[in-house]
Parts: sequence; structure tokens; C-alpha cells
Amino acid sequence: MSAPKKLFVKTYGCQMNVYDSERMIETMGQVGYETTETPETADMILLNTCHIREKAAEKIYSELGRFKRLKSDNPHLKIAVAGCVAQAEGVEIMQRQPMVDMVVGPQSYHRLAALEKASGNGKRVVDIDFPEEDKFDQLGARPKAKRAPSAFLTVQEGCDKFCAFCVVPYTRGSESSRPVERILNEARDLVERGVREITLLGQNVNAYHGIGSKGQETSLAALIWELDKLDGLERIRFTTSHPNDMNEDLIEAHGNCTKLMPYLHLPVQSGSDRILKRMNRSHTAQSYMDLIDKIRQARPDILISGDFIVGFPEEMEEDFDATMDLIRRVEYGQAYSFKYSIRPGTPAAERNQLDEGVKTERLYRLQNLIAEQQKSLQDSMVGRNLPVLLEKSTRFEGQLVGKSEYLHAVHVNAPKTMIGTIQHVRITQSNRNSLTGKIC
Repeated sequence: MSAPKKLFVKTYGCQMNVYDSERMIETMGQVGYETTETPETADMILLNTCHIREKAAEKIYSELGRFKRLKSDNPHLKIAVAGCVAQAEGVEIMQRQPMVDMVVGPQSYHRLAALEKASGNGKRVVDIDFPEEDKFDQLGARPKAKRAPSAFLTVQEGCDKFCAFCVVPYTRGSESSRPVERILNEARDLVERGVREITLLGQNVNAYHGIGSKGQETSLAALIWELDKLDGLERIRFTTSHPNDMNEDLIEAHGNCTKLMPYLHLPVQSGSDRILKRMNRSHTAQSYMDLIDKIRQARPDILISGDFIVGFPEEMEEDFDATMDLIRRVEYGQAYSFKYSIRPGTPAAERNQLDEGVKTERLYRLQNLIAEQQKSLQDSMVGRNLPVLLEKSTRFEGQLVGKSEYLHAVHVNAPKTMIGTIQHVRITQSNRNSLTGKIC
């Protein structure tokens, strides 16, 4: 038997890209590839890209430039660009970087093995279609290898919201949901291989409307209740949500489903109604606050996380003040915040842009407020006993790290035999981005 070929994968961006990279690695494993940690030892290099942040495409071109020497030294090396930058840039990637052999979009990566076979000897291939066939069906069953205690599971892709700043509808396509039974089958398989916590993924995950076993349209809440029945699955999470799709049955699930963790990522983006309208967000600051109140009535201890865009075109100081006021009212346990950056082809890209210095200064103020709230919530955990899913060893001998119900990283001294178990941990210390505790 010939020696397995080596595949180096670098993943950028969101959790869905992490999931997609796993599936591509599995696909290439079926045709004789195994992963390697260094591009220098690879027979194939795969960049799974993200197009959300500023100059994302240029960063990928720069990364590709670093591989020119490797390609020169090894003409048989294959280089592939996948993901959202591949979808957005298409054939231009090959025009700018001639050593790229394959460009494959996020809806076509189930064809990666066939593309790899077709490429080489000067032949270069591009596949950025939105195929009619279900890529998850084409990917087939996952290999029966042991898994880490936590796993991602994509249930929904794409978005129909068309926010003025966002490229997702153009790179991932319109909203589509996987059938319930296929999700349950993958979840069962993950649990059989040691997974205890599953995070359901979607660009707009709470818009999930997959078809159930009797042909009925199924909501995300109904899917969660089906997953709740799986023996061995201890925890369920989901991300990322849109306020407009946070309906009553999902709020009720947060109050009643013990496996659904008390953590919710619910992006608002701005606290200014004027800016929200310009963003095409279809909700107001008050409707968002009313929603937060309902969620906290159902689950008082829930940790709320959010997303904020600072310096959106035409944002004035009073708009930013409204965002800061909303943050104070919500009291976030965590949040992601970014300066607005132009995404070519989106409506906001054509508008008057703010001075970069103004955006930087506002982001600094916002992040300081979020950091204060996050630290206050973490400090409140000291002295509490929390169930922690232990996931892996740290660089310190005898120490493990896991996640609390609230998604806090928790460090404890414990043997490796406890990896994959949920232990009650008394929190003794609040750190900058984690907690420390002792097993009770």
C-alpha cells in the first residue's frame, strides 16, 4: 500500500468554517489523505476562508504568496482555496495567484475529492456553484474515530435577511435547513464517538425550518426537543441567532429544556433605531430589549452575548450613545465588537464612510464597557459550584480545561481520565478570560 498523502488545512472565521473543515478533512481521508500540522510537509494545502472581516481577500492572497516557494520546490503540491472568499473571488484567485489548483465554494466542498483528482498537470478547477443536491447527503457518513467532548453540527445555512453590511446571502446563498432525521443521525453518531455537547450552527440558526419525519416543517425549538431525547447527549447550544426569529417556543425551550444551556448569542449590532433601519435589521432597540426581558423571565440566569458594529456609515455620536445605553441595560456577559469595514457589493459600501480615527475611539469605549460587564459577571461566579464539561489538557501538567454552562473556560487540576465527564467545580478565581476552580 502506498503511504498516505498529507493534507494541511488552515481555517479562518466562524464555527461553521470549523465544521466545514472537519467535513473536508473527512472527505479527503476517503481518498488517501491524512492531516499534517505544517504546510512544508503537505501534498495538499487547503485554506478554508472567511469573507466577513476587512481586507479578508487580501489576507488570503498574502497567505498564498507564502506558499510560492513550497510550490516551486514541489511541483506536485496542490493548493486549494475554499470557503467564502473562494465564493466571492472565484476565478480571480487563479488569475492573481497562478499556483492555486482549486477554488471551491462553501456549497460545493462535497466535490473536493473529485476536484483534487481532476486538477494537476497544469489543469486548474473552479467550483463555486450552488448545486441542487444536498451536500451533506453527498458527504455521507462520518468516520468512526473518537471525538472531543464538544462538537459543532451545521443545521442551517445561508440568510435571507440582507443586512446592509453583510455578504452572507451572496457567499452562502439563501436560507436552507437540513432535514430533522439527518441531523439526528449525525448527532447520534457524534454521541457514540464520545461527544457530550453539541452546538447547532447556522448563519441564522433560529430561522431553522427543516422537514420532520412526517413531512412537517420543524422549528429550531422542536429540533432541540428531539435532540433532548438522545441518551448520552448532555448539553445543547446554538449559534448565531437573529432577534426577529427568536420566537415563543424557543424562549420556552430555554426555560424548560435542561439540556439547553443558559447561554444565548443574540446580535443586535446597534442601539440606535436610525442606524438599525439603515442596516436593514428589521428590529428596534426597544423590541430587542423586550425580547431580552422575555428570555430572562424564562431563564433568569441566562448569559447574553451579542455582536456590535461600531462606526457604521452615517453613525453620529448620539447613535453611538444609544448603543452604549443599550449595552448598559442588557449587561452582556460576552460580546464581539468590530469597526465597520466595507464589504464590496453590499449596500453600505456605497455610503459615506466615517473617519477611521472616530471608529477606533468609539470601539475602544465600547469594548471597555463590555469588558467591565464580562469581568463583573465572571467575578460573580467565584464561590459558586458549577457543572463543568472537561474537554482537554492544558500546557500545565495535571491541569484540564472545560466549559461551564455559561460557556466560561474553567481550569481545574484533574486527571486526564476525567476528560469527557461533567464535574461539579467550586469556582475559586476569576481571571481575565477564564475561571479557576476545584472539583467538589
